[in-house]
Amino acid sequence: MKRCPKCKRVYADESLTFCLDDGSRLIAGVAEGGSADPNATIRYPQDIPTSKTQMKRFLPFAIIALALIGALVVVFVLLRSSQRSGTSNNATPDPSIPAGAEPPHVRGNPNAPVTLEEFGDFQCPTCGTYYVEVKKIENEFGDKLKVIFREYPLLPMHEHALMAAQAAEAAGLQNKFWEMHDKLYENQKAWSEVKDVVPLFVDYAKQIGLDPDRFMRDLNDEVVAARIFQDGKRAHALGVDSTPTFFVNGSEAKGESWKPDGLRAMINQALSGANPK
Repeated sequence: MKRCPKCKRVYADESLTFCLDDGSRLIAGVAEGGSADPNATIRYPQDIPTSKTQMKRFLPFAIIALALIGALVVVFVLLRSSQRSGTSNNATPDPSIPAGAEPPHVRGNPNAPVTLEEFGDFQCPTCGTYYVEVKKIENEFGDKLKVIFREYPLLPMHEHALMAAQAAEAAGLQNKFWEMHDKLYENQKAWSEVKDVVPLFVDYAKQIGLDPDRFMRDLNDEVVAARIFQDGKRAHALGVDSTPTFFVNGSEAKGESWKPDGLRAMINQALSGANPK
């Protein structure tokens, strides 16, 4: 028999060392009222831990496990955020680069994940060729792509380029920029070879449903001139020196990427979350 000198509980199990109630050291063979071991009140854990003791033992491991899970969640969120920012066309613009004319001329889904920005000259023969290719690309990518056109008339190389840009911007004041844009490229050869382009441009304005009198007034309007100037500032800041020049989500299409299939590859890379190159 063993007995707790503190709570007086008696245990028949001789294998126990400490009291299960208060942790006091058990005394063997001591009769009721006998002297107690002077060290009987020193507390130690039992050989078989209680539920509270088990909780204390496993608590550090639980904390570590929770910390690891939390860290994994944070890493996952950051990776997802990074992927979104990589495909987003709403990234914070470089404040050192002028924004260009605002609002820009946009065709396609304004919330598309990929932006194709073109700096073009309406009298540039290569731009005329690329007009067809860009239209194909727009149709291929649909809502995944938006196109921005920037004015960059090459003077004095193309004598009518500035007036053509003015015609497109004047049409834009009546919300018909893209209609005039298409009309100018589709009839590029016809107006490029005449001396006075204004009568032809007025005719194009009538064909696309513009008020011709307002169109004539707007051709030399300060707002039109300012938009062309702002696009030119952006072009120079980005190092544009020829047309057409393309940027996909802010990355310039150079070398093989400048070709139609290269543009498609850059757009697909942007859609996959990679930086277009």
